[in-house]
Amino acid sequence: MNTSVTPKMTLPSFREALNVWIKVALHSFGGPAGQIAVMHRFLVEEKKWIGENRFLHALNYCMLLPGPEAQQLATYIGWLLHGRRGGIVAGGLFVLPGFLSILLLSILYALWKDVAIVEAIFYGIKPAVLAIVVGAVIKIGKKALKNEVMVAIAILSFIAIFFFEVAFPIIVVGAALIGFIGGKISEEKFYVIRGHKAVDNSGEGLIDALITTDKPSLSKSLKTAIFWLLLWFVPIILLATVLGLENIFTKESLFFSQAAVVTFGGAYSVLAYISQKAVETFGWLQPGEMLDGLGMAETTPGPLIQVVQFVGFMGAFRNPGMLDPVVAGVLASFLVTWVTFIPCFFFIFLGAPYIESLRNNKNLSTALSSITAAVVGVVLNLGIWFSLNTIFKTIEERSFYGMRLLIPDLASIDIGVAGITVAACVAYFGFKLDMLRTIGLCMVLGLLVKLLIL
Repeated sequence: MNTSVTPKMTLPSFREALNVWIKVALHSFGGPAGQIAVMHRFLVEEKKWIGENRFLHALNYCMLLPGPEAQQLATYIGWLLHGRRGGIVAGGLFVLPGFLSILLLSILYALWKDVAIVEAIFYGIKPAVLAIVVGAVIKIGKKALKNEVMVAIAILSFIAIFFFEVAFPIIVVGAALIGFIGGKISEEKFYVIRGHKAVDNSGEGLIDALITTDKPSLSKSLKTAIFWLLLWFVPIILLATVLGLENIFTKESLFFSQAAVVTFGGAYSVLAYISQKAVETFGWLQPGEMLDGLGMAETTPGPLIQVVQFVGFMGAFRNPGMLDPVVAGVLASFLVTWVTFIPCFFFIFLGAPYIESLRNNKNLSTALSSITAAVVGVVLNLGIWFSLNTIFKTIEERSFYGMRLLIPDLASIDIGVAGITVAACVAYFGFKLDMLRTIGLCMVLGLLVKLLIL
């Protein structure tokens, strides 16, 4: 195949790229795999603005980072095509449709959650999300659990978070250390994640040779780091100084900044951490409400981690201080989105110039392999925790030799939710319905059960 660049070929104009990034943002349903496939189709297959190898090279780097890999990939490719402004536009547009959608849904949810039809819709969404979480466990498990060592890491991760309530960041750090050290001892057991399989192999983009980037330097890196760190931390410092550490906005900015840097392995991996903190520590949500928020994120475009916006909205709505509750929720939505995604731009703009040094780095790959295996255990914990709090109305928490045990009251089972959960699993796994159709089916079942039967 001829891959030479002809003299007539040029890089896309900023306006051309802008139009495509808008299309990518509006088509960004289906979680990271679907979002990456959309970008691959538009950028590699149709437009041929970037080649297959360069696309995968960028994607592998994004997989090593905390945060939503698809949004970071959009930022990275936007930076390749049009520098920093291209990265900001591509990454920002990727988030915008989901932000606006979840903001509207959060307002409707907060004001009219108890209206019968709204309650019925979310009654059906919860079981659908449970099926999707189970699917995430299976998908990540197939990718990560290639041998007995990875299985053992997943089991230990589940035991640590479910029974001993070990914090998710500690699990991530521990898994990374195990992978790094284990890779030195037995590389074949730990070198599992060797590249991303979410896209098809196709020919090299004919325009790759025209893409040029500035060489990295210490001075440029320092300027980049200072700029994005100031954007990240100055609002937090101002909030803490003016409003105090106990104010809801300060608490949310600090908590979600922490969550943003431990989101390894995709959004599902950190949702258990966010859920338990938001429900059990801060009291921002009720247990079932996290599934409602996850349902919003699953059915709107953009990164799944955008569910944090719903958490932030509800936390401020219920603790508005002197503000109107809706105003407080809207402000919190902007704040939480800011501290969640500013780190993504920081990681890309700081690290992208050095990306070549990360190509085929086995130390990073063995650490990532162990982290991904640990994520299987964390997501399994998420599925069980959500299931218990959704299907049963009463859960008793007991301690046994330092372990936390969650004991459901079998008499408190919600037959309607249990039935819709079975239907969701049959539709999603048996009939292979996609995520949106499964959720739509369960919404209809929820309406039938709540409005016509119960």
